[in-house]
Amino acid sequence: MTTARPSRAPLPAVLVLEDGRTMHGDAYGAVGTTFGEAVFSTGMSGYQETLTDPSYRRQVVIMTAPHIGNTGMNDEDGESRRIWVAGYVVRDPSRITSNWRATRSLEDDLSDQGIVGISGIDTRALTRHLRERGAMRVGIFSGPQAERAPEELLAQVQASPAMAGADLTGEVTTEMAYVVPAIGERRFTVVAVDLGIKAMTPHQMALRGMEVHVVPATWSVDQVLELAPDGVFFSNGPGDPATADHAVSVMRELLARRVPVFGICFGNQVLGRALGLGTYKLRYGHRGINQPVMDLATRRVEVTAHNHGFAVDAPRDGAFDTPYGRAVVSHVCLNDDVVEGLRCLDAPAFSVQYHPEAAAGPHDADYLFDEFATLMAQAREGRSA
Repeated sequence: MTTARPSRAPLPAVLVLEDGRTMHGDAYGAVGTTFGEAVFSTGMSGYQETLTDPSYRRQVVIMTAPHIGNTGMNDEDGESRRIWVAGYVVRDPSRITSNWRATRSLEDDLSDQGIVGISGIDTRALTRHLRERGAMRVGIFSGPQAERAPEELLAQVQASPAMAGADLTGEVTTEMAYVVPAIGERRFTVVAVDLGIKAMTPHQMALRGMEVHVVPATWSVDQVLELAPDGVFFSNGPGDPATADHAVSVMRELLARRVPVFGICFGNQVLGRALGLGTYKLRYGHRGINQPVMDLATRRVEVTAHNHGFAVDAPRDGAFDTPYGRAVVSHVCLNDDVVEGLRCLDAPAFSVQYHPEAAAGPHDADYLFDEFATLMAQAREGRSA
């Protein structure tokens, strides 16, 4: 379907960073005010998946690709039930929606869901600023709000909450458990702890014969084990992993009982904390679909999708001791040497910081779901031996 946006006089909008940097543009999406952490995404495609990723809760996403919105929005590609970003920043929004699956425009969805955005600014200059200064709080003000005094707008940004210390899991997790059936023969039962899960994750597991029970982040280890899972998955999610005490305690119980565990993104940080490691905030984070990661065991380099502003602080010089035996750093980012994966050597658990389930691609790392299946099969054989 090809549609053109009706022309209208643009409303003014202004973007204000907490260090005082100000950029003027046009209102895009809903008109009003929003605050969040300013982050940039380097993907040239997959904006619908980005917008609907719960990991972007309370973040204002800046798209480095200049032309956004040309394929519109559809009912199939969303990663969750709604758009989660706090705000959206683009340089040149497409005036035409052209895709056979499109049912509406990107701006229509932003407006309908109350997402305040801004267009017509130099997003690459803004990205360079964040790379030099680090991620920071930001406000977008459009319509009448954009006409207020600059010092008043800056004061509002500086009074908004920071991402460090933010506990956001409860805002994005499912309220009720639900099941994603295995596709074909059911080989395994998996409990997926929803810390901000994306729809493609249980789908990837279902393709491999896993019946996935997606459960709220508040579930206890006893509730999880009542489902008699072959393995437990900890999902991606937003916020500071230092606040994830409940998820860490559940993870520790599972490790102690030798239940197979696989974690992605926030789940990687939860595993790190469960092993006794610390986490820290990255200067500007990794976001986009073109991040090079090396598997240290095979030396294979994978192009991967990322969305994380925090990382695990782990030793790099071989195996290290944990309360559950030895563990190693399994993957690192080749851009900045950030830890991108952990693997336990004496317990059936591993995790990665990136997104092997990326719906918009790349798919270099989707074999990790096969590794999870192998881990569960080995644990089952061990119990029956």
